[in-house]
Amino acid sequence: LEAGEVQLAFVTLGAALQAWNGTAPWTGGKQLRAMRAVFPMYDTPFQFMVLQDSGIQSLGDLTGKRVGVGPQGGTGGMYIPQFFKTLKIDAVLAYGDWADLAAQVQARTLDALAVAAGVPFPSFAEIERKGKVRYLPLAPNQIVDLRLAVPELGPSLVPAGIYPSLLRHYPTVGLYNFAVARPDLPDDLVYAIVEAVFANHEQLMEVHPAAAETVPANFTRNTFLPFH
Repeated sequence: LEAGEVQLAFVTLGAALQAWNGTAPWTGGKQLRAMRAVFPMYDTPFQFMVLQDSGIQSLGDLTGKRVGVGPQGGTGGMYIPQFFKTLKIDAVLAYGDWADLAAQVQARTLDALAVAAGVPFPSFAEIERKGKVRYLPLAPNQIVDLRLAVPELGPSLVPAGIYPSLLRHYPTVGLYNFAVARPDLPDDLVYAIVEAVFANHEQLMEVHPAAAETVPANFTRNTFLPFH
């Protein structure tokens, strides 16, 4: 987006904040500010899953375990190492494609998955079709510690029943997703895109339930990016 190779992009506000302020190592210390918010998409809750027969009951039990965190440059790949450092969890992290990591959990070469994604997450649904799983809860003090260490995190909730094995609401932390555009994208085109998104809300929800949050009220979830 900064280099002009794309005109539209989808980002979590966490990555966008790191880019805006030039704070993450991947920014090279440069403030990357060629982006304007266009419309809100959905929340990205962090979710921690193990097979039910693994014996792992809590996040603390992940110390010494092998945990899949997704692609190297993805939201989980960027944030989970920081989460575990904050919570003093010394786990072995595995990076890669989610389908491959999910297969490794089923083959028991990985012990857990730590995911930042809209719900329901397809790889979790696939694992649940083949057996029972457990979602590791975040204790209230862990949520507080994470939000103090990573200020861009917000409170998040995965509703009970979104996965067959999730019988209670799952409080966690999350990052909101926004569509962003280069500031030089024509105003009338950006307006047409926003109008098309909100006018076809029901169709979006047919594709993925997370689109329930793609509504104008969630414009307020962006607190720092200028709007186009």
